[in-house]
Amino acid sequence: MWESFKKALLNSLSASFLSIWKWIRAFWHKNGLLTLSMLSVVTGCLLGFLLRALELTELVRLLLGKMGERGAPLVNVCQCLNEAVMKIVSMAVWYFPFGIVFLIAGKILEMEDPSVIGKKLGLYAVTVVSGLVIHGLVLLPLLFLLITKKNPFAFIRGILQALLIAFATSSSSATLPITLKCLLENNGIDRRVARFVLPVGATINMDGTALYEAVAAIFIAQVNEYDLDLGQIITISITATAASIGAAGIPQSGLVTMVIVLTSVGLPTEDITLIIAVDWALDRFRTMTNVLGDALAAGIIAHICEKDFAPKPPKQDPVSNTDKFPSIETSLLQPKDNVIEMTEETLTEQTGVHYNICQV
Repeated sequence: MWESFKKALLNSLSASFLSIWKWIRAFWHKNGLLTLSMLSVVTGCLLGFLLRALELTELVRLLLGKMGERGAPLVNVCQCLNEAVMKIVSMAVWYFPFGIVFLIAGKILEMEDPSVIGKKLGLYAVTVVSGLVIHGLVLLPLLFLLITKKNPFAFIRGILQALLIAFATSSSSATLPITLKCLLENNGIDRRVARFVLPVGATINMDGTALYEAVAAIFIAQVNEYDLDLGQIITISITATAASIGAAGIPQSGLVTMVIVLTSVGLPTEDITLIIAVDWALDRFRTMTNVLGDALAAGIIAHICEKDFAPKPPKQDPVSNTDKFPSIETSLLQPKDNVIEMTEETLTEQTGVHYNICQV
């Protein structure tokens, strides 16, 4: 265990020192930004080290917990170390904005005309939001209308609470209970359909993420003045769709899977830092689109399976002799003499049947 941890730690430190050297070469002659850029690199290196230490600590705690009283002293040490690491991580997180600022600043200073990057980022954000609006308010409702012949906007009105939660949390997984509640209470979707479709959709149905990754890859290609042909655009579309399936339902998970999209067409993966500044806002809109797609899919499947889930009348068993025995509710409402009479008839019939069976 220690050997694997030591090897991973050495790899992390070597990669961090290589990044530090690149930053020194990039910023040595650029207006005294060396100190602040080094701050972001050191913060990232420190966070990587602390996360690896945290993983090792949790593993040791898990193993020592099975040792009982013998491992109690070391468990206390691990708990103290865990608390200390969490405090250091929380302090490091406060420096993340500075690191992100200078990551973007480094990329801007490498451009020939950095004054246009703000305009390009604005157009990129408008393009992503416009695509999400068209997909969420035109294409998906049109598909819902063609299949179910129902008003899609009345259906969307029933899940407004889930959409607001999705916008606030940027997580389709965190919004899942609210989405389920809205579909069951407001839109009357069958519980079996909703409980099956929504968890699957929150995992693999990422419409907004796929659209966002495709647009982001094309934007990075344009920033690098890289001309894409039709085959590469098709490759980006297919790869973005496949990568969105593997994206987790957590905030800004699309940045991780975007590496696959950029690698598929040979674009530099380090240029992802260009879109970090606006990704926190775009992530909220694409999460709303993902949740909307899941809810409309549940409505479509509920409409298609409506006949299969319709309540069926209970079947009566023709062999059962229910007419001879009064029900409990009927017997309680009848007079006492009538109850005794019915019981005597029943007993007489049972005796006769027993006698005939014995004769046979």
